[in-house]
Amino acid sequence: MSFDRSYDKAEPTREEVDGWSSQSLLEFGADWCPICQGAQPIIEHSVADHPDVRHVKVGDGKGKPLGRSYKVKLWPTLIFLKDGLEVARVVRPSSEVELQEGFAALK
Repeated sequence: MSFDRSYDKAEPTREEVDGWSSQSLLEFGADWCPICQGAQPIIEHSVADHPDVRHVKVGDGKGKPLGRSYKVKLWPTLIFLKDGLEVARVVRPSSEVELQEGFAALK
């Protein structure tokens, strides 16, 4: 899978995500968010090292059901999923080390 570049699209439902039978990374945020923008280089580099992991950006905000179901409070929030189940979470990553720990939890 490749790096998902935009938060601006329809989000999957929680039922769809729970049914995924693969290693996945949900990235919650917004295109206009400066913290999300600042984190993109380390997120993109880390995702590139894991081409077998599905990366899905999810535009989050008030009234967005998927983010609420995961209790997302700050952006970006990255949720690592194995077969639809959360195995790790990184909030506002500042280093690739944090993300590598999340990817390691997928193994």
